[in-house]
Amino acid sequence: MMSLENFRKETKDWLQANCPESMRQPIRSEADICWGGRNWTFASEDQKLWLERMAERGWTVPTWPTEYGGGGLSKDEAFVLKEEMKAINARSPLDSFGIWMLGPALLKYGTHEQKLKFLPPIARGEIRWCQGYSEPGAGSDLVSLRTKGVLDGDHYTVNGQKVWTSYADQSDWIFALVRTEADAPKYNGISFLLIDMDQPGVTTKPIKLISGKSPFCETFFDDAKALVDNRVGNAGQGWEIAKYLLSHERAGIVSEAAFGGLNPVTAAHQSGEVEADGTMSDPILRGDVARLTIDGLAFEATMRRVKEEADHGEGVGARASLLKYMGTELNKRRNELNMSALGSDGLLWEGEKESDGDPARSWLRSRANSIEGGTSEINLNIVAKRVLNLPGA
Repeated sequence: MMSLENFRKETKDWLQANCPESMRQPIRSEADICWGGRNWTFASEDQKLWLERMAERGWTVPTWPTEYGGGGLSKDEAFVLKEEMKAINARSPLDSFGIWMLGPALLKYGTHEQKLKFLPPIARGEIRWCQGYSEPGAGSDLVSLRTKGVLDGDHYTVNGQKVWTSYADQSDWIFALVRTEADAPKYNGISFLLIDMDQPGVTTKPIKLISGKSPFCETFFDDAKALVDNRVGNAGQGWEIAKYLLSHERAGIVSEAAFGGLNPVTAAHQSGEVEADGTMSDPILRGDVARLTIDGLAFEATMRRVKEEADHGEGVGARASLLKYMGTELNKRRNELNMSALGSDGLLWEGEKESDGDPARSWLRSRANSIEGGTSEINLNIVAKRVLNLPGA
């Protein structure tokens, strides 16, 4: 077995040789983020090449088993890979709800056949997934969902509506919570179905946001079909799977919120607010950025500790709510500092100078982090009750 030191050297050498230079540049807009999928258009040949090279090694999902498209790495090896990618500022080769959310659920609850069918295409970026949870009358009270699936031979006929479905208009498949057991108690009547969106019974409608851009959609099911073979777990087991997946969803939101997007230091350089030695001119802004950087490193260390504890059987549990809340706050602070660093240029709404207004749009978009994946208020209540055990909480 290769030592961790040798693995680090091999990984460092491979990344230096295989990560294109353009994939080491700061992300300036969403076009620089690769989501994959049937209809994905690569922003450049380098973006395509970087995904192909990483997927071939299984490093888009480094800890997944190799038979399901993963790298088969240990947790320590995966952390080394992450460190070495960070050292050269390598971009993520693939961002995916299939990786962050569905994949872990399939690994735990899916059949071997389901894993073989869905996990390798996720790892290669060939299927883009979205999440069908919230409904117009079932947001925080998700168990009140009313989208129904009626068993008809080898498939369910699904009718209903989902809302706040991120990137539904660009996705190939949706993993959805559907009420399939009409006579069962509401927590026990929900199933977890995988539904192909390329069929007549599925339509989407974008929801416009204050940022002027929107990842969110309404999703409508009108006699849509979902194969029984594409039900994850048993009939009525959906709520259990949903709770497990939610912890991974929050981890995905946290990772992107806390560490993704434009960096305030990069923003300062773009605005020209730097001294000859490269330091930021404004000492107050410089101090704020230093505090954010330190808090980000402390947060990253906390996430690693929680993951290590989970690996030893302690589970993440309610601590996912703590991480999600803190990641949300870090993201909001980072976007506010970006706007401060850019000065009046940060107010630009369109045009090439500021990437079609992406800093301002991202600042506005960051407000949604405190709602999606569980509102900050709900997460703080969970932390008070189940992490801190506060009396009367």
